Amino acid sequence: MNPKNILTELKRRNVYRAAVAYGVVAWFLTQLTTQVFPFFEIPNSAVRFVVIALAVGFPIAMLLSWIYELTPEGVVRTEDLDPVEVRSVQRRSGRLLDFIIIGALLLVIAMLVAGRLPFYRQTGESISQKSIAVLPFENLSEDKANAYFAEGIQEEILTRLAKIADLKVISRTSTQRYQSK
Repeated sequence: MNPKNILTELKRRNVYRAAVAYGVVAWFLTQLTTQVFPFFEIPNSAVRFVVIALAVGFPIAMLLSWIYELTPEGVVRTEDLDPVEVRSVQRRSGRLLDFIIIGALLLVIAMLVAGRLPFYRQTGESISQKSIAVLPFENLSEDKANAYFAEGIQEEILTRLAKIADLKVISRTSTQRYQSK
């Protein structure tokens, strides 16, 4: 068969549209499973299964879109359609697929935009309820050579607090920027 004829036949049978629709729906389902499954503590293997099932289902969906046509009467084998009826069916089913694709793409765009909104952003690691930071001490003495005492006191307090098992102690380097110059 001529490659040009194959491409024409793929277009006539709406295989291109089915491929785009399948891709958009598969992407949406993948996004949905990766977001929802962890919430319900469903293991990652289930997400992998969904992705593999969608990948395996793609050639099957393309084969079905090649063999069958969506008509107002339902799903009909493409060979069983009259050539006159084929044009009207193509126009109607093509429009239906176009609306499905446009709707799915709008949903995808909405999800992408919503993911970028500030109230959906995840912040960094949450601070433990039992955490403490020891801010740097300031050397208030006249002798600047005694500044090491202030640093030593901070280090000693940090060391002793770190021995408490249930307490998260913020490191000295994290609080260093609060030291007065």
